[in-house]
Amino acid sequence: MNAAPVEVVAAVIERRDGSFLLAQRPAGKVYAGYWEFPGGKVDQGEPLPAALARELHEELGIDVDIAYPWIVRTYAYPHATVQLNFFRVRAWHGEPHGREDQQLAWQHVSSLDVAPLLPANAPVLRALELPFEYAITHAGEIGAGEQLRRLDARLAQGLRLIQVREKSLSGSELERFAAVVIEKARRHGARVLINSDIWLALRLDADGVHLAAAQLALLKQRPPVRWCGASCHSAAELERAVQLGVDFAVLGPVQATPSHPGSVPLGWEGFAALARGATLPVFALGGMKPDDLETAWRCGAQGIAMVRGSWSGV
Repeated sequence: MNAAPVEVVAAVIERRDGSFLLAQRPAGKVYAGYWEFPGGKVDQGEPLPAALARELHEELGIDVDIAYPWIVRTYAYPHATVQLNFFRVRAWHGEPHGREDQQLAWQHVSSLDVAPLLPANAPVLRALELPFEYAITHAGEIGAGEQLRRLDARLAQGLRLIQVREKSLSGSELERFAAVVIEKARRHGARVLINSDIWLALRLDADGVHLAAAQLALLKQRPPVRWCGASCHSAAELERAVQLGVDFAVLGPVQATPSHPGSVPLGWEGFAALARGATLPVFALGGMKPDDLETAWRCGAQGIAMVRGSWSGV
């Protein structure tokens, strides 16, 4: 009988400039010299947030003010299987320093200069490339010209992840519209995913494709794109997204939304029950507004996905 995984908490300690803290395992520990996100084992019966606060105080001499649950990953090392419960630490007291003689390094996901990284932590770097907002176009409702005008404004404000979802546009109209969105986004370093149409995404060299929930059950393997998202509405669909190897999921609807008038909302409690413990980043979708971001974080989300909320006020 296999032993239960060792429960571990791991902290993605983030500064305002987007950098995060890595620690090098000191001599005498398993995998000495490897770099990892700070954290440690959870004591029996200890709540995860309490374990996180204790470990970061013991290892780094800081006191956590704000930490949000994020993703959970299980990894089988030769010596043990660990379940890593990642938190994003957004505020703390004190200056991190190695209280166990470990080296520390602030890093950016686009320019890592420490190695080697513990294998269990490496996939988390991919997730850290995702922003907190996922904007979904609705040119069919407001007009292509107006959508592109608002896109320009939002890109200038820092929008970095966009889904082209236009069910009412014909094939040629959609292709022309998506091509312009991609060209505009590239100027700002933003990524564009095409909803459902894998071949269009490949033909336009989009950054990826966003799969509809129905596609999850039909596809045998992940599409050959750089980034792949998926729409999910249940634990089973989230699990299928993980099996296909998608990079992130959108889960909803959290609240009532005109985009899905017949759907029963999950509510924040229902969303949290599915998102907390997910092994991939999850965006909250359905009736979202920018002010909902912190609520989404508290419920375990990567961020929020919005149709109207991303384009209002510009």
